[in-house]
Amino acid sequence: SIALEEFGLPYNTMLVNIGKGDQFKPEFLKISPNNRMPAIVDHDVDGEPMTVFESGAILWYLAEKTGQFLPTDARGRKEVLEWLFWQTGNQGPMAGQLSHFVNYAPAGEEYGKKRYGGEYDRNLGVLEKRLSDREYILGDYSIADIIAFPWVLIAKPLTASLDDFPNVSAWRGRIKQRPAVQRGVNLMKDQ
Repeated sequence: SIALEEFGLPYNTMLVNIGKGDQFKPEFLKISPNNRMPAIVDHDVDGEPMTVFESGAILWYLAEKTGQFLPTDARGRKEVLEWLFWQTGNQGPMAGQLSHFVNYAPAGEEYGKKRYGGEYDRNLGVLEKRLSDREYILGDYSIADIIAFPWVLIAKPLTASLDDFPNVSAWRGRIKQRPAVQRGVNLMKDQ
C-alpha cells in the first residue's frame, strides 16, 4: 500500500483472510504461488492481467512501470538490487521470525526471541552504517527505502529499540512524514 500510494497508482485492496485459509485457495495461488502477501494483479497492461508476487519483485515491477523511485544509471540500479536482496534475504525474514516469537510462540520461549532479536539488531546495524552519510539508503528516496521501512516502523512492537541506531531512527522519522507513507500505513485501519 505504501508503494502504490508513493507511485500514485489507483488500486483496490482485496483482503485475504489467512485465519480461514484464503491464501490456499486456487484463485489466490494463481496470483501468489507461495501463498503469501503481498501480491498484485495489474490490469493496466496489454492482454491478460499481469500478476506479481513477492515484495521485491512487486516494487521493481512498479518502479520500472512508472519510472519512479528507481535509479536509471547502472551503479544505482546495482545498488537498489543489492538493498532489495538484503531486505528480502535478511531484514525481512529475521524480523518476521522475531515477530513470530514475540507474538505467537508459547510463553517462556526465550531462545527464539533472543536469536532473532539479535539478528534484527544486526540488520539495524547494517542500515545504521549505510545511513551514516546519507538521508536515504541510496541517497535519494527509492524502492530500497520503501521495502525496508515497514520492519523498522514496527520496532517497538517487536520489542526492539532504535536507541543505539540514531541514523535509522532519523531515517524512520523522515519516511513517516511522507504523506503517501501515512496513507499506506493507515490503509484499512478503520476496518
